[in-house]
Amino acid sequence: MVQNSKNRRQEYDVVVAGHLCLDIIPKIPKTSVQTIGELLRPGKLVNVESAVVSTGGPVSNTGIGLKKLGMKVAFMARVSDDDFGRLIIDRMQKQGNASTIKIVPNESSSYTIAIAVPSLDRAFLHNPGTNHAFNSDDLNFDVIRNSKIFHLGYPPLMRCLYEDEGEELLNIFKRVKETGVTTSLDMALPDPDSPSANVSWRKIVEKVLPFVDIFMPSIEEIFFMLAYEKYIDLRLKNQQQDLIDLIDTSLFTELATHCLNLGAKLIVFKTAHRGIYFRSGSLSRILDLGRIIPAEPEEWANRELWCPAFHVSNIASATGSGDSAVAGFLSAYNRGHSVEKCLKYANCLGYENLHELDALSGIKSWAETSQLIDSSKLELNDAMVAGEGWYWDEEEQLWIGPNQAAQ
Repeated sequence: MVQNSKNRRQEYDVVVAGHLCLDIIPKIPKTSVQTIGELLRPGKLVNVESAVVSTGGPVSNTGIGLKKLGMKVAFMARVSDDDFGRLIIDRMQKQGNASTIKIVPNESSSYTIAIAVPSLDRAFLHNPGTNHAFNSDDLNFDVIRNSKIFHLGYPPLMRCLYEDEGEELLNIFKRVKETGVTTSLDMALPDPDSPSANVSWRKIVEKVLPFVDIFMPSIEEIFFMLAYEKYIDLRLKNQQQDLIDLIDTSLFTELATHCLNLGAKLIVFKTAHRGIYFRSGSLSRILDLGRIIPAEPEEWANRELWCPAFHVSNIASATGSGDSAVAGFLSAYNRGHSVEKCLKYANCLGYENLHELDALSGIKSWAETSQLIDSSKLELNDAMVAGEGWYWDEEEQLWIGPNQAAQ
């Protein structure tokens, strides 16, 4: 069970706000190429199969994922009245009430062409469109006020939220936090050739995290934002390797500690095939988590855990896998599960996502996902955890870090 700090009925479990687009994902047959650059050479014709067209971005991927898990969800985003916008609204309407998505005329709705090559990391051609103008006016604060959790995703892809050193992003989280709901924030990796890469993300993170309860970026995103020079140096020296494999365990602890010191209460770093790293603050921080406080808050305080990802032999596409993991975590958290269980639901939603080209088709119901987790049939990946003080918990099937208080 969950302690509800307000004795009134909450209309929505989660409000999911921010980036929303249309995803166009061609199915690319298996190929012997080692990089996407080899496949997309100038002048080369690449034969592909049928395309999957679906909504994308966290409002869709995390929001609909939460709905599939049984949560009552409100979507808050911004689209235009063009063809792509009508497709987006039609698909979101089929998932529930799309009335809180704002439709603005004479703009370009956002879309993404996802290049998902089997066995390779994906690449995207993305038009941010109306997302660039997303701001607090696109939020329905009456709905937010009557909800439990507010989750916002992808500020680096929305100009209005990162310009002026993130003043509008700060404004949103200040106003939302005043309503008493539990706040959650996910990021995206800035395009190095876009204006988003030239702003001080460190300053933005420092401003906003005092008003964020659950901070859920990928490790690469937070590495880029808080240790940019070190990130670029490692990236340039290892251009043919997966950067996530090269990030030392100690850096996870360092970055998480910094995020806690800035004010966030629960730190959830998504690490792709390495799983989920988790760090939490003191008991007083846990008791200040907003509308949704764990029933046993002491079990959530001063934790450092690393939950390995479930192994997928044949990945169809990783599009939206991080968004799915967020849905798994927030749904389990809203239901009052232990931190260990929340991490496993996050990993399991990512696992389900990887089996389909789009971000949604693979997501199962809460009952089916729970059965899958409890079946003990899922093989674990090597999380590559190394460092003094880390040890393996055989019962929980995860790593416990040196900053974990005795439970």
